Amino acid sequence: MRIRIVDAFSDRPFGGNPAGVLLLDGSPEDSWLQNVAMEVNHAETAFAHPLEEGGEADWALRWFTPVAEVAMCGHATLATAHVLHSTGAHEGPVRFATRSGVLVATPCEDGSITLDFPTAPLTPVDVPDGVAQALGTEPLVAFDTGPNVGDLLLEVTDEKTVRSLRPDLKALGAYSARGIIATARAEDPARGYDYVSRCFFPNIGIDEDPVTGSAHTALAPFWSERLGRADLTGLQASRRSGRVRTELRGDRTLLSGHAVTVIEGELIA
Repeated sequence: MRIRIVDAFSDRPFGGNPAGVLLLDGSPEDSWLQNVAMEVNHAETAFAHPLEEGGEADWALRWFTPVAEVAMCGHATLATAHVLHSTGAHEGPVRFATRSGVLVATPCEDGSITLDFPTAPLTPVDVPDGVAQALGTEPLVAFDTGPNVGDLLLEVTDEKTVRSLRPDLKALGAYSARGIIATARAEDPARGYDYVSRCFFPNIGIDEDPVTGSAHTALAPFWSERLGRADLTGLQASRRSGRVRTELRGDRTLLSGHAVTVIEGELIA
């Protein structure tokens, strides 16, 4: 079968977040899916197979990190939609049946793809004891992001602080199911983004995720409330970096970005 590596939330190769994508005829055993994801060794590998016509979804979709299955993944969903559209396997909006419900990916005229995801419920919590030492800076506020995202969202002082973080990854794993989102307001919105973030997910085998769509379902409501706008652009300031356009629509968040296929090959295992 064909296997592809797609850089998501990027309009050029070697940017954004790489994801493995496999289009399957059916649903193999979980152990095989996990082994393939371990072999690909990117933040997520997406596995999709077509569903019968007339149902609520067109394709079934699952996501695996090198060590575990996850409940939601934005960049691998974007990558899968890109593969479906670029290969002609599906035309127009595609509905994915996932552990997080039906997620819709819609191609746009500019070549980008817009994902319709559930907005993460944000619950303010006390900044946990020890998290400042693990992160390397004192957070201003902390929010739980609910079961689908599973992160602790921490606002820090400024963009420079976000960019300079060198956290104790082993220690960070104690504070949430998946990991930590660190964020701050953009230093200069004239650069084309409204806020910055970085995401550390030691509990699922990802020290730092390059660009995280699911995290932006929490970042969108967080920053929309503070900045007074529903339409925003977030910059995830990892080494690869990438931008995610977000539009808050109540209990749904639209995430938009480009994707590009960089590797295509044959999986023979």
